[in-house]
Amino acid sequence: MSSELSSSPVRLQRDGAVAVLELNRPQALNVVDLPTARAFLAACRELSGDASVRAVLLCGAGRSFGVGGDLRAMAEGDAAQVAGELIAALHESVQRLAALDAPVVAALQGVVAGGSWSLALAADLALAADDAVFTLAYAQIGASCDVNASWALPRIVGLRRALQIALLGERLDAAQALELGVVNRLVPAAQLREQALAVARQLAEGPTLAYGRLKRLMRESFEHSLGGQLERERQAFLQGARTQDFQQGVAAFLNKRAPRFEGR
Repeated sequence: MSSELSSSPVRLQRDGAVAVLELNRPQALNVVDLPTARAFLAACRELSGDASVRAVLLCGAGRSFGVGGDLRAMAEGDAAQVAGELIAALHESVQRLAALDAPVVAALQGVVAGGSWSLALAADLALAADDAVFTLAYAQIGASCDVNASWALPRIVGLRRALQIALLGERLDAAQALELGVVNRLVPAAQLREQALAVARQLAEGPTLAYGRLKRLMRESFEHSLGGQLERERQAFLQGARTQDFQQGVAAFLNKRAPRFEGR
């Protein structure tokens, strides 16, 4: 996997089996313009083709994870065309992240707004700095949401609360985000990257193929009846029972030792 130049709007680097996917426009609070969206998609495509990646850390450089899409570019050009190109790139990116077997961990600091929050909702787990602030902010500019927000947020906080956040433009502080389940853990801002990377490293040592099946089963569970979901669970378990990681896990359990998973 390539390591992007420091001047690139998106950097994709490796820490062992962890891929660090970083928005890198700190001077602009990681506003997502079209070059950034395209670079992010290119990185997600690279991740999709790399079976050696066993966890992903999604993060943003500087004092903010991201403040959403590039409204200035929309104001100065054809808003629908600019938005359409941004959305196309980010929507494919979200689908590729969701399809990974590797778990995706988000590290969120500062202001997390608009499309950037929507993008963060695509992660499987999220850690936030204890001073982070979250806002969708779409209605405040006369827009509906994009980049997965309408799919993910109601599943996380419930429909009524998701509508409250979206329609009233509510800002959530870090403690509220934790209480609602928007994030899994709060950490001191100075320790955010370190602790999020530690979680990603822990996941990277786990049964990657089983993680992928777990992700898909849970993400798609709302779309199936109980009977249909039970059948999907059965099929997924039987597929997993044929993997080396399953054999390793069972042997480790029976021999009372820690498993050594290889993601196979």
